[in-house]
Amino acid sequence: METRTDLWTRRSGETHTVPPRLRLASTGTLTYGLPVRDVLGVSTLADAELVAGAAGLDRVVQRLNVMEVPDVLAWVKPNELLLTTGYPLRNRPEALGHLVTGLNERGVAALAVKPGAYLDRLPEEMLARADRLGFPLIQLPEHVGFDDILNQVLTDILNRQAAILARTEEVHRALVQIVLCGGGLPEVTAELAELLDGAVVTLDGDERVLARAGTPADLAALEEWLEHDHGIGLHGDRVVVPVAAGGLDHGLIAAFFPGRGLSDTEVGILERAATVAALVITKQQAVAAVESKYRADFLRDVLAGRAGDAARVVAHCAGFGWDLTRPVAVVVASLDLDDAERSQESAKNAQERLAASWTAAVRRRDRDAAVASFAHEVVAVVGLPAEDGSLPDLVSGLVREVSTAEGLVFTTGVSRVAADPAGLPECYDQAVKAVRVGRQLHGPGETAHFDALGVYRLLSLVEDTAELHAFVAETLGDLAEDADPEAADLRRTLQVLLETNLNVAETARRLHFHYNTLRYRIGKLERMLGPFTEDPHLQLNLNLALRVLRMRGI
Repeated sequence: METRTDLWTRRSGETHTVPPRLRLASTGTLTYGLPVRDVLGVSTLADAELVAGAAGLDRVVQRLNVMEVPDVLAWVKPNELLLTTGYPLRNRPEALGHLVTGLNERGVAALAVKPGAYLDRLPEEMLARADRLGFPLIQLPEHVGFDDILNQVLTDILNRQAAILARTEEVHRALVQIVLCGGGLPEVTAELAELLDGAVVTLDGDERVLARAGTPADLAALEEWLEHDHGIGLHGDRVVVPVAAGGLDHGLIAAFFPGRGLSDTEVGILERAATVAALVITKQQAVAAVESKYRADFLRDVLAGRAGDAARVVAHCAGFGWDLTRPVAVVVASLDLDDAERSQESAKNAQERLAASWTAAVRRRDRDAAVASFAHEVVAVVGLPAEDGSLPDLVSGLVREVSTAEGLVFTTGVSRVAADPAGLPECYDQAVKAVRVGRQLHGPGETAHFDALGVYRLLSLVEDTAELHAFVAETLGDLAEDADPEAADLRRTLQVLLETNLNVAETARRLHFHYNTLRYRIGKLERMLGPFTEDPHLQLNLNLALRVLRMRGI
């Protein structure tokens, strides 16, 4: 599944670089540590000298390690300060340049070397390569022990992390308390903006704004920036953190702090706020899922005619925001899946996508429409468009928008118009029948209106397909064979003849035949089928048989 980071990378054509002090770990959380420049400020390194790679002083140190073996590259970890006397490479000083390259590729923060016993000096190639890569290279004084460095730097890292965790835990409890007292995303976002003294925006997984807080000018600047260029991480005075829970991406929180950067503590607060926001969103989703099922169950009862009298149905639907006091039509959208596909987990996801997209598209056109997702279809009860529109135009717009947005293939059926709720069960049956017949006639991805089905509506009522097959075979004889090209060609001639009401000249024109050629074909057809040019009952049977053949799946 494509992640938000992948999506932003694909949209912008580049990978957004997160500054070294603040990096996105594989778990999706932001990691903390001491920048190399702060490490150089501890007392045990007071006499240490940065000899190369000054451009990398903002790299983060989270752990320390000592190099004791020549193949140390297999053991190092990202954000590590590596200490060495050079002993493992004492006989190969020329390998130190390659060592710098390898450590940089593995995300090591810096290399501290104590020359003397095993290295007289650091090679020029090593220094030049460290400068080129922005990889900090530190020369340690001889009197400093590795254990002193390890103890002091690790203590500073742990103290800083403890302070950050204490502050973020305090804020986390405050934000959770807001939620427990009935607050939602607006309250959490407002509290966050006040704590951090900035502008904060919370967005959902489709990058729609759910809540915002801050001054209007700062919010406008932040939202404009989000429209053009954003990625997870720190971007100067702007930061974006993901809102995720249970392995699912629920959105993001973006913050803007004009004229200043963020401290590690403030970043930790944003992370905790993202966790609380995920809690709020998942709670809202759970509530919405229950409400959606309740609405779907009630709409199913309405369409089955078991929801009660018209007054009760209208009143109950009004509570959902549905208006059934006006003329409406039922529209059914059904995914084109075979039986094997319906049992797969991907089919469930596709149904959810279809329901969400169809609901949004209907709401944009008719806010009073009833929309619900059933097991294998999405049902909408829509009002008739205004005078400047028509029901077919409305439905075609819906189908076009949903199919383009989701890339799903589905068949749509449209009923006649119901003047009151009592007519909805019949309309639902009409829409379902339109889906089934439309799929049989035209294949997947089509839209069928019940009023346009004509005789196919009657043929679809025949449940015994064997009887239909027998009728086709008896009426068309050898012309019913699909495998015979000549039979298919003659069947086409017969179909056009019947469509033109046996007008030989018009049929010859449509088929691009010579008049005499068509007369010969008519004689051959009558020898095979009987005198259909003179028998109107035979013409009717032939017409019906040809239409049965057009119905796929029969």
